[in-house]
Amino acid sequence: MLLPKRVKYRRVQRGRLTGKALRGNTVNYGDFGLVALEPAWIKSNQIEAARIAMTRYIKRGGQVWIKIFPDKPVTEKPAETRMGSGKGSPEYWVAVVKPGRVMFEIAGVPEETAREAMRLAANKLPIKCKFVCKEEMDGEQK
Repeated sequence: MLLPKRVKYRRVQRGRLTGKALRGNTVNYGDFGLVALEPAWIKSNQIEAARIAMTRYIKRGGQVWIKIFPDKPVTEKPAETRMGSGKGSPEYWVAVVKPGRVMFEIAGVPEETAREAMRLAANKLPIKCKFVCKEEMDGEQK
């Protein structure tokens, strides 16, 4: 699973999930992409599950890029603990995803194969997603 090697602060505040993605909203590396339509925290194990689903379907042909990285620690306090006594310890890592963010890219496979691989990956994620082609994205930017 993905997680940072080291971080400046062990615990961070939750933040807010407002607005659209300003960066990472174009297909840069591959020919096809999977775009988030809702804001969410995507856990590192969900990213890994989506990656495995895609690579298994394309039978390790083509190339897959993961364009999100879980760099935000989420803390949890132990069960049946009284209030107070500080913030909990980090339990897992999440990537903050906003609408419009391209999460995965794929190249080197036909469109039908890429579409099905992305559909399988989208089923592993907790948000609604959309399949896009590089040509479509170029048209939107202009």
